[in-house]
Amino acid sequence: MSLEVIILAAGKGTRMRSDLPKVLHPLAGKPMLVHAVEQAQGLLPKCVYIIVGHHADQVEATVKPLGAECVPQDQQLGTGHAVAQAMPKVDPDAIVLVLYGDVPLVPTSLMQQLVNQAGDQSLAILTVTLEDAAGYGRIVRDHNGQIQAIVEHKDANAQQLKIKEINTGILAVKASLLNSWLPRIESNNAQGEIYLTDIVAMAVADGVGIMHLQPDHPQQTQGVNDRLQLADLERWYQRQHADQLLRDGVQLADPTRFDLRGELTVGRDIYIDINVIIEGQVHLEDGVHIGPNCHIKDAHIGMGTKILANSVIDQAQVAQNCSIGPFARLRPGTILHEHAKVGNFVETKNTTVGRASKVNHFTYLGDTKVGKNVNIGAGTITCNYDGVNKFKTTIGDGAFIGSNSAIVAPVNIGVDATIGAGSTITKDVADEHLAIARGKQRNIAFWAKPIKI
Repeated sequence: MSLEVIILAAGKGTRMRSDLPKVLHPLAGKPMLVHAVEQAQGLLPKCVYIIVGHHADQVEATVKPLGAECVPQDQQLGTGHAVAQAMPKVDPDAIVLVLYGDVPLVPTSLMQQLVNQAGDQSLAILTVTLEDAAGYGRIVRDHNGQIQAIVEHKDANAQQLKIKEINTGILAVKASLLNSWLPRIESNNAQGEIYLTDIVAMAVADGVGIMHLQPDHPQQTQGVNDRLQLADLERWYQRQHADQLLRDGVQLADPTRFDLRGELTVGRDIYIDINVIIEGQVHLEDGVHIGPNCHIKDAHIGMGTKILANSVIDQAQVAQNCSIGPFARLRPGTILHEHAKVGNFVETKNTTVGRASKVNHFTYLGDTKVGKNVNIGAGTITCNYDGVNKFKTTIGDGAFIGSNSAIVAPVNIGVDATIGAGSTITKDVADEHLAIARGKQRNIAFWAKPIKI
């Protein structure tokens, strides 16, 4: 039996007070809707349909690269009406899983359990028990504990309002059953909407079994209606990852001040200080030490490397026992070989720094290949861009670049060559040569200082 997924994402999200559609607000660095789509795709469904309405073009542009198909809901008349928009596209023999774009953290494993419970004559729903159930639809059971209906908060009576088990809206059911129920839903309720939840009572009346599951944590099925709820969910999500890293042997200076916005793989004996952001795909080998306020994105950090405070590493490859920062910026295409040092206020891009070479302070290296055991003095710049094209600089093993040098690419600095401080180098320098390119110093005696008029 095939599986097809419908994700509701048409709402405006007025309480977010934003021009951005609610489902596109980020959690852990990516839109909530993308979380929902990616988790659903873990089930390998035949198709994922996204019901779009408010700013449909923005939503479609976000999910199209993921392979999802958007279905318009021109009028937002309720959840039942939203699901009905996709049903003509769904195989009647398929199981349909209904999800929500503003409920981003439902695990794939929980979705699979729900789908497994749905069958030819069973409706599977996801419920959760909350201490404060205000605002949610209540799960109404009979004296035998069997689910009989879902009553929305605004339609509930005083006794029903005391129920703490609530509806998440997430369900799985055979498409043919949905097709028989959706046309029968009426809008005679406080909101005047076509509620998908009304199919529960229809299932009971038709003798269809009601199966149910609950998540391990309420946050896994928590919807987001405003920025406060989004912030709360973000912190819960981050704490789950932080706790797992602690169990994996990573030392976090403060688990509440760590953000993971991608995937992190780790070795042993790693230390991460406060306010570190990990983004994209990052791998940390054994013994890596990361100081406070660092941002690391799509990078591989070698064994024993130390990254000092306030450094940014973006799409870089760092070998073992390197030293980076503080306040260093490694931009895309940077490669550091073992024991290389990149110090404070150094920026690199498309640059390779060889074994045991040092770039200690206030330097920019762009489109540069630095050999082994090179020392680059403070204030050095490789001038790689003429306003139209970029050019490469090569610095040979053992070279010494004096402070405040400007190396105008394309240029080659030879093995064991020396560049005098304050030079502007525009021509190649041979091995073991000294190059000095600066104006001759003049000392003027009895210089009369300017006088303020």
